[in-house]
Amino acid sequence: MSMLTNIKQTGKKTLVKNSAKLLSANVIAQMVGFLVYPLLTRMYTPDDFGLLNLFLSIGGVLVLFATGAYYSAVVLPQDTLQGVACFHVGMCCNVIVTALCLVSACFSSSIASLFNVPALAHYYYLLPFYVFLSALWQLLNYWYVREKQFTLVSAYQVGQSTLGAGLKLSFGINTAWQGGLLYAVVLSPLLSLLAVIVRSLGSLRPLFKVRYAQCKEMARQYRKFPQFTLPKLLVNYLGGNLPVLLLAPFFDLSYIGYLGMALALSFTPISIVTKSFYQVLFSYITNRVHHNQTILGYYRQYLGVAVLVIGVCFGALYFVLPSLISWLLGDSWITVAHYIQYLLPWLAVISITNTFDFVLDVFGKQDKQFYFELLLFVLRILVLVWAIWQHQFIIAVVGFSAVSFLLRLFYGGYQYYLIKQYEQQRCKSI
Repeated sequence: MSMLTNIKQTGKKTLVKNSAKLLSANVIAQMVGFLVYPLLTRMYTPDDFGLLNLFLSIGGVLVLFATGAYYSAVVLPQDTLQGVACFHVGMCCNVIVTALCLVSACFSSSIASLFNVPALAHYYYLLPFYVFLSALWQLLNYWYVREKQFTLVSAYQVGQSTLGAGLKLSFGINTAWQGGLLYAVVLSPLLSLLAVIVRSLGSLRPLFKVRYAQCKEMARQYRKFPQFTLPKLLVNYLGGNLPVLLLAPFFDLSYIGYLGMALALSFTPISIVTKSFYQVLFSYITNRVHHNQTILGYYRQYLGVAVLVIGVCFGALYFVLPSLISWLLGDSWITVAHYIQYLLPWLAVISITNTFDFVLDVFGKQDKQFYFELLLFVLRILVLVWAIWQHQFIIAVVGFSAVSFLLRLFYGGYQYYLIKQYEQQRCKSI
């Protein structure tokens, strides 16, 4: 009995240690980003940030296809060789999508005209590099999570953030470099990836040998990821970036820049912090489910702390946002503060529920994820179309936040339902 207690205590200590390692790295990375924003907003215009947001939105859609959503499957198999095969299936998707992206560069002017942003044509050639590097890191990230190499994940996050900030500042100072923000988002992941790969060649050796038969088997076994998870992620990503992709042709690019900055200052730190716990808990909870062990207690403890902390912090943040943004970015960016205030309810629910997003993957409910995201996508489109019809950008921001808040609240309840259902079935099998 004492041995079992020691094992449990060791597991908890490891969980806390790994979570703290990733969280501290993410906090450092985010602090670097926040420190340079006051300088960047004085070097670049809202239009520059609007172009950046459009570039990243298009690239993000392509990155989803470039892994086939197989990056999540890398963690799931108990056998290491099967995890390797899942990585290779994802890399095959990456090569195909990157090649197609290169071909699409021949039509960059037409694509730029579609979004009514002529400047996009000048930098579209950067997109294939961005897609390949982003997809490669997603696959490597989950390989490192599988191998519990959390130090390497932390090193990449800090390195990319630091390099990105430095490059944006350098290009901003040197006015001869037009499109500095775009060059920075391509070069920073490239340099960070090279540094991490060099440090981890030993742990990457299993990935150097491709077993085609096993790849076919894993592609079939985890086909629910491209069938359901990929469409779900695509709908989710498109839904999250609809304000940029759908509104850009109808509103001034500066509006997109303000909203993009609001999302960067609010959603990005939330995503990074929750992802720190997500990556560790994904591996930990999956292992407990494999061994038919309880997980409800961990979920309830997390939920209680998250609701209390986020409720207090977000409530105080609402009142200080205008003065905070004016000090941070300058008085000309005060619109960003108002946009963040409208987004706070949605951001609060995301902060609470995102950490356990893997629950539906663990229990094979990828189809339910897709249906949820599809409903959210449709509601968001309706809200944004109404905003375009009324030609009121503020309707887009408020309506987008409202429908996202309500649907995400329902999604969190479904997560809890699945965990309770698992616990009931587990108790019956004991």
